[in-house]
Amino acid sequence: MQVGLVLYNGRIYTMDRGNPRAQAVAIAGSRIVAVGGDDQIKSLLAPGGEAVDLGGRTVVPGFTDCHIHFVEYALRLTRIDLSGITSRAEVIRLVGKRARMARPGEWLLGGGWDRNLWEDTSFPTKEELDSVAPHNPVALDSKDGHSLWVNSLALTRAGITAETPDPPGGEIERRPGTGEPTGILKETAKRLIEKVIEKPSLEAIQSALKVAIANAQRAGLTGIHDCEDELAFAAFQELSKRDELGLRVLMHIPAKSLDHAIGLGVRTGFGNEWLRVGGVKMFTDGALGSRTAAMLAPYEDEPHNLGITVTLKEEMRELVGKASRAGLSVAIHAIGDRANRDVLDVLEESRQRGEGMGLRHRIEHVQLLHPADIPRLAKLGIIASMQPIHATSDMEMVSRHWGEDRARGAYAWRSLLDAGTVLAFGSDCPVETLDPLAGIHAAVTRRRADGSPGPEGWHPEQRITVEEAVQAYTLDAAYASGEERKKGSIAPGKLADLVVLSQDIFAIPPMDILETEVEGTVLDGKFVYRHEEFGWGRGG
Repeated sequence: MQVGLVLYNGRIYTMDRGNPRAQAVAIAGSRIVAVGGDDQIKSLLAPGGEAVDLGGRTVVPGFTDCHIHFVEYALRLTRIDLSGITSRAEVIRLVGKRARMARPGEWLLGGGWDRNLWEDTSFPTKEELDSVAPHNPVALDSKDGHSLWVNSLALTRAGITAETPDPPGGEIERRPGTGEPTGILKETAKRLIEKVIEKPSLEAIQSALKVAIANAQRAGLTGIHDCEDELAFAAFQELSKRDELGLRVLMHIPAKSLDHAIGLGVRTGFGNEWLRVGGVKMFTDGALGSRTAAMLAPYEDEPHNLGITVTLKEEMRELVGKASRAGLSVAIHAIGDRANRDVLDVLEESRQRGEGMGLRHRIEHVQLLHPADIPRLAKLGIIASMQPIHATSDMEMVSRHWGEDRARGAYAWRSLLDAGTVLAFGSDCPVETLDPLAGIHAAVTRRRADGSPGPEGWHPEQRITVEEAVQAYTLDAAYASGEERKKGSIAPGKLADLVVLSQDIFAIPPMDILETEVEGTVLDGKFVYRHEEFGWGRGG
C-alpha cells in the first residue's frame, strides 16, 4: 500500500508496548498504516506524497486534555482575564479600565482572580467593584471557578438581598449582624447570578472557539474531554457539521440534563471520532482555593469549616444508579477527602448492585485522598481524572489549609499508579494553562518553573516518570473515553494524531521539559499546526 504522508528520521515514542520506539511512520488518509525504520517506511510513499524529515525530533501521540472547560476558556479570551495578578488593586484597576469602555448597563464578565496571591487574602467585596464600575453589573469567577465576585448592581439584577436564602449546596457570603451580601457567591449560589446574565449567542461561541482551537493545536492537543453544558455541545456539533471542529471532543452531560439524555436513549460512547458522548458530570464539593472542598476534618486555619457538600450522598446515589442503569458513565467532581470517600462509597454500592458494570466511571480531580481510600479506585475500576499542574499551583495552599499530614495524600499519582489505577491527565483550563507539557513537567518534577520548592520537588514520593505522564495524556486518555483501540498510540490502524516536539522529553533533564516546544501537530492525518521557522519539511 502506498501512502500520502511519511514522517521519518525521528525519535518516535509510540506508547505501543509491542513496538515502543521507531524512526518513521506512514500515514494514509486519517490512519496510520505502518511504523518502523526509515527505509521501510519511505518505500511506502506514493508519487506526489509528502515525506517530512523530522531531523531527529521527537514524536509522540497527540495529547488529549481530559478535563477542560473549553468554551469558558474560549470566551475568557474575549473577557476580563485576571489570571496570575498578584495585587487586589491591580485587579480592580483592570475592571475599571474595562468599565470605561463599556456601555452603561452592559455586563462586565471575566475571571481568574486568586485572592491567595494577594497580600490581603480575605475575600473581596462588592464595594470594591462598585468604586470602579457603578453603572455596569460585574461578575467575575475566581480562579477555581467555585466563587463568584459581583458588585451591587449585579446583586440587584438577580434580586439577591439579605433575605435571600442560601440555595442547597451553596452560600451567599454575608456581613455579620445584618446578613447583607458581601458580593461573594459560592458554589450553587453562583447560579442566582448566572441565570440573569444573557447567554452568548451560538455564533459568538463558535467564533471564540476557532481562536481557542488554534491555540490548542499549537499546544499539541488533538483531543479534549469537555465539562460544560448544552450550549457548548451545540457549538461543537455545529463546528463538526462544518468540518471545522479541529479537535476530537468527548462531551460530558451535566447532571441537570440526565433525564433528557435518558429519555432520548443517549448512552456513553454515542457519536463518532470527532464528537462523542462521555459521562454524566456531577459535583460533590467545591474547591481548595475557595475553602469549599468537603473534608473529613476541618481546615487547619478554619477550625469550624468542613467545606461544602454540593450534592448530598443520597442524591448522588440516586443519580449514579439512574445513569448507570441507562448506560451512562459518571464523571464526578471530588476534591476534598470527604468528597472522594463519598464518591467511592456510592460507586462501590452501585457496582455491588451490578449497575453499569462495563462503564468506565471517573472521579474528576481526586486532589486529596485518605490513605485508606487510595487502593479503592483500582479495585472498583474507577479512572482518576487528574490535573498535574494543580499540585504545583496549590502546594502552598495545601500545606496552609490542609496541613502537612494530609498533604501526603494530595495529588497522589505514584500511589494511585502503584495500586493499579488508570490516570487520565488534563488541565482544568481556564483554571490553569492548557499546555500539556506544563502538566507533564509538574507530574514528573512536582516543581514550579522557578525550581521551587527545591531539587526533589514537593512530596517527591508522588512523582511519576515521563512515560507514565505521557501515557496519561495519550493512551490512558483514550481508555478513559473508551477509544483505546482507535487512538492514543502510534500503531497501524489507529487515527493519525501526532505531535512533533523540539526536544526528547524522555531523555533531557526533567526541568528542561518546560523549554520544549511543539513544532508540529498532526490531526486526522494532516498537519493542523506546523512551526516553519525551524526549516523542517519535505525530504527525499
